[in-house]
Amino acid sequence: MDSKWQLLLDSLGPLALGAITATIPLALVSMALGLLIALLMALMRISKNRVISSIARVYISIIRGTPLLVQLFVIFYGMPSVGLTIDPWPSAIIAFSLNIGGYAAEIIRAAILSVPQGQWEAGYTLGMSRTRTLYRLILPQATRVAVPPLSNSFISLVKDTSLASTILVTEMFRKAQEITASTYEFLLLYCEAAAIYWVICLVLSALQNSVEGRLEKYVAK
Repeated sequence: MDSKWQLLLDSLGPLALGAITATIPLALVSMALGLLIALLMALMRISKNRVISSIARVYISIIRGTPLLVQLFVIFYGMPSVGLTIDPWPSAIIAFSLNIGGYAAEIIRAAILSVPQGQWEAGYTLGMSRTRTLYRLILPQATRVAVPPLSNSFISLVKDTSLASTILVTEMFRKAQEITASTYEFLLLYCEAAAIYWVICLVLSALQNSVEGRLEKYVAK
């Protein structure tokens, strides 16, 4: 029993380091890029141009209709067959960003459509263009509506980064795999990794509640 506790203590450092230097940065970068893609896709989806709207529909359908693991494999293992070799880290970021972009696009679109039509009319009355009204009035209010589901998507992304281990990205879960390869303590180490993911998610949930409170002032009454 003492040896197991010692193993837990000895492995805590490498796992925590993997979370800080790889898991969290991977999730943050992917989420940031994914939100840019999502915003673009959401605006394309609500466009009155059928071609632009259809392109966004197809993209979202493909992303939502295929597993994330398959997307990772297509980018990392599949692209070399057409002469495009991408390193593990960029491959993971591309796959996670595209995946988040597909799911978050519908969240952002729904948030934009939830803003009362009167807010658009108020912008036009003030002499604002449609674009200016969107960015000055609509998006700040839509952000408040979108924060909870987007936060949940980010929390899911943090956990999904464990899939990056399948394409040789040395994040926290891969660190756990490396340690178990020499100790054979699979249950112990994987439970420890799960506990660290859980703590990260608890912290993110607390931050989510804080952000929601700050954005409350943007809700139209």
